[in-house]
Amino acid sequence: MSGTALPAARIAKEVGRGETAAVTVVEEHLAAIGAGAGLNAFTLVDAERALARAARIDAAVAAGEDPGPLAGVPVALKDLIDHAGRPTTCGSGFYREVPAASAAVVERIEAAGGVVVGRTGLHEFAFGFSSENHWFGPVRNPWDPALSPGGSSGGSAVAVAAGMAALGVGTDTGGSVRVPAALCGIAGLKVTHGRVPLHGVFPLAPSIDTVGPLARTIGDLALLYRVMAGDDARDPWSVPRPVAVPSEPRPLAGLRVGVPSEWVDTALDADTGAGFGAALEAAAAAGAVVEEVSAPMLHPGPEITASFRPEVARVHRGWFARHPDRYGPDVAERMAPLFEADPDGYQDALAWRAALRGAFGRLLNRYDVLATPTVAARRKRIGEEHAESRAGPVPYRGAFSRFTALVNHASLPAIALPLASAGTPPPSLQLIGPAWGEDLLLAAGMALEGAGIVGSRPPAPDGPF
Repeated sequence: MSGTALPAARIAKEVGRGETAAVTVVEEHLAAIGAGAGLNAFTLVDAERALARAARIDAAVAAGEDPGPLAGVPVALKDLIDHAGRPTTCGSGFYREVPAASAAVVERIEAAGGVVVGRTGLHEFAFGFSSENHWFGPVRNPWDPALSPGGSSGGSAVAVAAGMAALGVGTDTGGSVRVPAALCGIAGLKVTHGRVPLHGVFPLAPSIDTVGPLARTIGDLALLYRVMAGDDARDPWSVPRPVAVPSEPRPLAGLRVGVPSEWVDTALDADTGAGFGAALEAAAAAGAVVEEVSAPMLHPGPEITASFRPEVARVHRGWFARHPDRYGPDVAERMAPLFEADPDGYQDALAWRAALRGAFGRLLNRYDVLATPTVAARRKRIGEEHAESRAGPVPYRGAFSRFTALVNHASLPAIALPLASAGTPPPSLQLIGPAWGEDLLLAAGMALEGAGIVGSRPPAPDGPF
């Protein structure tokens, strides 16, 4: 089996035992990156440094040292997360910073033996959901290169889905890990705000920004989450809480699943609606308690933008005031209104956010998890402003973020799970858990995967995994 077909956990095990050379694994993934260059997943391929790091891992193994839980595992890193000595571009036309030190999550990944093979493309400054970048060109979906892979962490999701990296790292402020995971047919985890340190990560809206893993299996998702999570005193948003990671699935029997009826009653595309319903039926057949519940407050509205606009404006005001033309047209158009002060609207939006957290909390006192689709539509052609749904074309930003953005404003964890059903790409299921409940979501994901309800598959019949 090719190294690009192996789960990250197996790569690490074989490299750690000396059964496979880290250099060989990295070479195979670099070859896959070259073969998939047309997908435009990377802004920088770090071949020389990745191979040198792999050689050091092999030397450590030969010397009898423990190389770590990610030994030799190729990792794709979103290009707004600092990696010492490599330029951070944020997908912009003008921002170029070469950091002297790596972000906290990169320090942890490398200390665990992971090998960063390159920096991945994104929607400019992470402010969008398509990864169609004015400066670097569009990132393309491996299921159909004419389609968007979602965003803003599109490059990391494409790299994992296409076998260019075993693991990916993205950020999620309104769905930017879960949306591309859903559109590329892989798994992604949005963590509780404060669970993974933001130190060394370029901000969009720090009060709701998160960093999260992308993987093809739930076990691999848990592996990277374990490495990334934990307190860091350098990050003012970091919360010192114990990190639990499941070692085995949680039985589906008795799992209480709430389905917020008003929220999911929307113009889904046909495959998504059918896949979501079938997944819930299969979970119920396996013993889960699945109930529809009325939750009228759980719907996206204008408060989403109003509550984070001052944070985005604070980051970009100086640059935008002097040189708005240095931003890509779509980002400039969406960003311009954010600089108009509206203190009353902001206070109202903060009150909405507090009420939203209460509404989620009351539901999660009754249910272990809440279930929604991850996205309302999956197919958006590059260059177009609409996605396909069973009701006809719908604006893609709303369709992509309908089920994800509220979770960030509630500071809760959520997991995007690829359904083992028909579709190109396959539909995706989102489970939302209580604060600090990542272990519950991962264990539930493992159970659904073990039951054959969830599972990644290659985007092409002759794909790498």
